[in-house]
Amino acid sequence: MFPLAKNALGRLPVRSIQQMVARRSHQKRTPDFHDQYGNAVLIGGATFCIAVWTYTATQIGIEWNLSPVGRVTPKEWRDQ
Repeated sequence: MFPLAKNALGRLPVRSIQQMVARRSHQKRTPDFHDQYGNAVLIGGATFCIAVWTYTATQIGIEWNLSPVGRVTPKEWRDQ
């Protein structure tokens, strides 16, 4: 980098992302809620979502109409 640009960027009060990451990685912090319960909450939410969609898809009587095979019969041709 040119010395003038380096000097100008160095005087800005905004920290670069690399400096922030380096400072955060050296700090010791206590585990918070997300560290302790994050995976359990994620798994619980996914299980609930799958259970609700499974119930909806199988128990409330939706007619899905997936395949017309065996239900559609051809009509006779009429000559006009």
